[in-house]
Amino acid sequence: MNAFDPNYPLLDDMYQDEYYPDFLVDKVKGELQKVIGLLESGERNTEVIQDKLDEVVCAVNGLQEEFEENDSEIETVARDCIGETVSYILEWFDVPIDIEEALRERDW
Repeated sequence: MNAFDPNYPLLDDMYQDEYYPDFLVDKVKGELQKVIGLLESGERNTEVIQDKLDEVVCAVNGLQEEFEENDSEIETVARDCIGETVSYILEWFDVPIDIEEALRERDW
């Protein structure tokens, strides 16, 4: 079992930008922590990991309306931040899934 990097600030760019309400960034972070939890449990099967990534990305997709209701949206900064965070998570746990594949279900 390998713990995730305790010094990595998940979604830091989104938290630093007032355009993104913290409570919504918290929801995105909560979804990403589901992937981290799976990987910390020792899961190595890339199909299982990709299924979890698909589930998480679809959950983030579902937050788009809530972002819009709060005068925000998942746009360039958010897309990059989420992508960089997922990429870091995959690298940390040495998961051989390409970032484009990892985020294949996104519609943002």
